Amino acid sequence: MKLITHEANSREGYAKEIVSVLAVPFNGGCLGKNIGCEKAPKAILEGKEFQVLDIDNQNIISTNEVLGNAEGDIFIGGDHSITYSLFKGFSKDKENIGLVIFDAHPDCVNNFSPPTHEDFLKVLIEEEIVKPENVLIIGLRKIDEIEQKFLDQKNIKYVLAKDLENEKEIYHSIDKIREFVEKLDSWYLSIDIDVLNPKEAPGTGYIEEGGMNFDQLFILLEHIKHFGKLWRIDLVEVNPDKDINGKTINCAKKILSIFER
Repeated sequence: MKLITHEANSREGYAKEIVSVLAVPFNGGCLGKNIGCEKAPKAILEGKEFQVLDIDNQNIISTNEVLGNAEGDIFIGGDHSITYSLFKGFSKDKENIGLVIFDAHPDCVNNFSPPTHEDFLKVLIEEEIVKPENVLIIGLRKIDEIEQKFLDQKNIKYVLAKDLENEKEIYHSIDKIREFVEKLDSWYLSIDIDVLNPKEAPGTGYIEEGGMNFDQLFILLEHIKHFGKLWRIDLVEVNPDKDINGKTINCAKKILSIFER
């Protein structure tokens, strides 16, 4: 099945047949705040072929080693700390790489080593694995004072959830994302399910009022998947134990289906 179109040395690029969807049943970076997210991959990928990475929920260091060496295209978590090592592995032997994140939070509170789901982005930037100008966050609506200072100091680009409330704003953001990725050689997409309004996706660890509805997220993802040069995706922070009537699992399945067509 073709999930991602990779663009190589021309605007037309070439298509790569994607067969690698990997489950990352990891909760060791959630600081105890989203226990149950390790069950999400099995629920989201039910009925599909996928590989389960051999990770240890009691050992984030060994898990990061596994993730850093993982080969694959779409990774289903698990908590958001997995993005640190997955992106780090993706960055090997690549230049001018970028990171686009859909998230209610900036995830740059501290600089812990190894990083948790609250600070993976800060560590990626401060370890110079990704340049701050090559990061774009979509859908923010809960920013800690420390995080705001970091975003401002590093001049990190972001779009607030309140600026995605109508069709005009959605399509303006699509143009902004297109302009952002056009300057990159390749990029990584990370989707935290809490970017959605909890009325539609209640099954996650950090409930924040407001946020995009699924139709708005769907439009954004449907467009950006065609921009080219997209090489790796993760979907994180879904928690079946906190879900209501399977709403969040269904949203996650629909997100995955966008990249299967």
